[in-house]
Amino acid sequence: MAKTTTSNHVGATRQRGVTMNDVAKHAGVSRTAVSFVLSNRENASISEETRARINEAVQALGYRPNAGARALASQRSDWYGIVTEIVTAPFAVDIIKGAQDQAWLDRKFLLIAPSDQADAVGPNQGLEDAAFEKLLEQRVEGVLYAATFHRGVHVPKSANEVPTVLINCFDADGKLPSIVPDERAGGRVAIERLLQAGHRRMGVINLDPDIPAAVGRLAGAREALAEAGLELDPELVVSGYATADGGYAAACTILDRYNEGEGRPTALFCLNDRMAMGAYEAIKERGLTIPGDIAVIGFDNQELIAAYLRPKLTTVALPFEKMGALGVQTLAALTAGQPIIADQQLVDCPLLERSSV
Repeated sequence: MAKTTTSNHVGATRQRGVTMNDVAKHAGVSRTAVSFVLSNRENASISEETRARINEAVQALGYRPNAGARALASQRSDWYGIVTEIVTAPFAVDIIKGAQDQAWLDRKFLLIAPSDQADAVGPNQGLEDAAFEKLLEQRVEGVLYAATFHRGVHVPKSANEVPTVLINCFDADGKLPSIVPDERAGGRVAIERLLQAGHRRMGVINLDPDIPAAVGRLAGAREALAEAGLELDPELVVSGYATADGGYAAACTILDRYNEGEGRPTALFCLNDRMAMGAYEAIKERGLTIPGDIAVIGFDNQELIAAYLRPKLTTVALPFEKMGALGVQTLAALTAGQPIIADQQLVDCPLLERSSV
């Protein structure tokens, strides 16, 4: 009969939420003793036998500490927040995965607050403000702000209330630390690969010329060519504005500008994979082969494109997972009061070899 009573008591306390008082009653100790054991008070004079009894009661009743109360008492929540646009976008997912894996290694957890993008200019400011406020209400120890494309941003003023690190973007006001891809180095590695394959005359299908990715990648391409004693022909640089249709049109312009003989490039460097997909169509329409007649290198490593084009696309990868992980490492340093390496940290963009060069 006693067992039945205890079982009913356990079921009842689970339904209404188990408290420290329930644990104390079950273990036959004071609530203070339970509090000391659960908070790992080292200076508490509690025997090992009592500690074991309290822990057994915790397991039997299914007690869970009140995270909010614990955060208030310790001023630490073990939570980081992450604000990002369009959480279902492949790039955002990769940033979140990198951050989440690193946070788990540090015994921290992520609260994800989406900030849906309103248009090509940037996110919905009202949603961003609300996302930061909600995270701060949960007493997060710090916040990661992640963008889906590399650009300068203005973050809500509330970002200054806790350590905040920007990922794949930088603070237009120059106040917050950021983690961004090394666009220039990525442009260099792409051109160096084409040079290694014997190409000396190359076309470039550019993004919107004013955005950081375009500026950095094109600068890196020019540097690699200059080191080889070559120059980039301005007639062979055409903007495709980040779309497959734009890449197709730009490739048509480059390929049709010269006859089959002297002048036509033997390689195309496309500054993203969507434009490379369009370039493939333009090349094949002209009866040319890849990489036999024209080699192609992309940028971004959008796997749904790069891995499924035929031939598979050699491309420079944006290091989203690594940036997410480095963002958490930087946030951990800030919350611990440690100095960080630099206000802006550059992350290498590795070349992924496939079959298009």
